[in-house]
Amino acid sequence: MQLNFIPIKTRIVNPPKDEIWDILDNLSIVDGDIIFITSKILAIHQGRCVPVVGADKKELIKQEATYYLPYESDKGFHVNLTITNNILIPAAGIDESNANEHYILWPKNVDDLCAEIRKYLMQKNNIKRLGVVSTDSHTTPLRWGVTGITIGLAGVNPLEDIRGKSDIFGRTMKLTQVNKIDPLTAMATLISGEADERVPIVILRGYEGIEFSENASMENFNIPLEVDIYRPLLEVLK
Repeated sequence: MQLNFIPIKTRIVNPPKDEIWDILDNLSIVDGDIIFITSKILAIHQGRCVPVVGADKKELIKQEATYYLPYESDKGFHVNLTITNNILIPAAGIDESNANEHYILWPKNVDDLCAEIRKYLMQKNNIKRLGVVSTDSHTTPLRWGVTGITIGLAGVNPLEDIRGKSDIFGRTMKLTQVNKIDPLTAMATLISGEADERVPIVILRGYEGIEFSENASMENFNIPLEVDIYRPLLEVLK
């Protein structure tokens, strides 16, 4: 199966507020595409930006986080670990890079925003199958470097449930569900880049390995903390 990721270079999207409908209007999309959009330009689109001057970042993080744990290392750095929108993320996802002296928060109601963009593009391009995914960079415990993670979506089912299927030795799978969207998000984020590339949108074309669904959302995806296998580690954030 060939995956065709198409990077879309755009104009600069400027904080504190800069709607991106003109960028979306210029996209060339076809039925069956999945559009990956960085959370940063979605946040700027909504005006979710706070000037650095006069702002208290720690208070912003507390405001945005569901669970919050400040940490100061004996190595000389400090970080605020949070769970925000059911995602383990430093600083509630608040970012200062490519922000022109602003703190950029995560977009609000990300699934709804993805659904709004999806509906707009489907009507404009007269197509029936389209996925829209919001991405962000994410650190992995015990690993250097950042990868991409999904923070919101519409139109594509993030999971493939293979419970009840057999492995190569005939053993019935009892627990396994395959995360189909985050690996694609990671590739799209890699293509987008982290510095001055100006590629906040990546289109995946021709991929038939995922189910398009009108009702898909992060609710299909998220595990409540109470039943997560990492609960013993995450409980300290509560």
